[in-house]
Amino acid sequence: MVDDLRVGILGYGIGGRVFHAPLVAATPGLTPAVITTSGNAVQARTDYPGAEIVPDADALFEHAGDLDLIVVSTPNRTHVPLALRAIEAGVPVVVDKPFAPTAAEAERVVAAAKAAGVGLTVFQNRRLDSDFLTVREVLDSGRLGEVFRFESRYDRWVPKPKDNWREFGDPAEAGGLLYDLGAHIVDQALQLFGPVTRVYAEVDRRRAGVQVDDDVFVALHHANGVRSHLWATALAGTLNPRFRVLGDQATFTKYGLDVQEPQIKTGMRPGDDGWGVEPAADAGTIGVGNDLKTVPTLTGRYEQFYAQVRDALRGEGEFPVDPESSVAALRVIEAAHRSGVEGTVVEL
Repeated sequence: MVDDLRVGILGYGIGGRVFHAPLVAATPGLTPAVITTSGNAVQARTDYPGAEIVPDADALFEHAGDLDLIVVSTPNRTHVPLALRAIEAGVPVVVDKPFAPTAAEAERVVAAAKAAGVGLTVFQNRRLDSDFLTVREVLDSGRLGEVFRFESRYDRWVPKPKDNWREFGDPAEAGGLLYDLGAHIVDQALQLFGPVTRVYAEVDRRRAGVQVDDDVFVALHHANGVRSHLWATALAGTLNPRFRVLGDQATFTKYGLDVQEPQIKTGMRPGDDGWGVEPAADAGTIGVGNDLKTVPTLTGRYEQFYAQVRDALRGEGEFPVDPESSVAALRVIEAAHRSGVEGTVVEL
């Protein structure tokens, strides 16, 4: 038997509590060993009685010599310094999205990891969403013919700004929807259609008193000729398609969001009956006009991320996300911010 690899989790807010700790605990061969939290200590002890709960990063790094992996799930402005600290300690690290506030800072982390020979990956969990996996399968099937446009929407209804760092105006916080949801939808577009040559964006603040962008449209021109049209908003009061993919033979349309996040919040875990399975009513359709066929949605697989991390730590595979791909997404996000301010198309 191989002993469980010990994981230190920096942060027990939404990221650590809803995503990282549950997924680590559900992965055979991994165990949450140390968790930092300044305000959720009682909850963390209840959830993970076998873990040591500490108040801050300094306390966690006192245990660095006993850890096999450190997960950075803290406010965006701390991602780079904490990732660099883990690398300096020689401990492989998972960094939550967005990887860094700027592409230059992200490149600095990648360079440090390479120089130190320390494993580094980024938590791009929505590559394992059920709907995104289904889009991949539809594309691979060739049923759309030659694809020329990809449309992706990540809509929310949050009419009042929240008083947390995701909505703070300081650029160092990397707040706003372009960094929050854009880190997902830009990454997905790049994964499907590759590098981008031109970026145009409309980046707005719609809610009273908001300090950061809360209504965003981004148009990407990929090097292969496909155009991606991406939307994210805090003010969508109706249901819109999550994905629409247009080809010269057919169109694929998909409503509904991946269910794994709400499932975790209700206590479900990978392996439970129904895990990652969307309602049948949310299945997509493919076809032309009224000649539409149902496309069953694949099962979501968030658990695959940490299973691949475990295998990489054991020398049995690669880390699930190449951090260079997250650097590329940050370059697109920065170009979108610039385009939104200047009202111009930005060349990459």
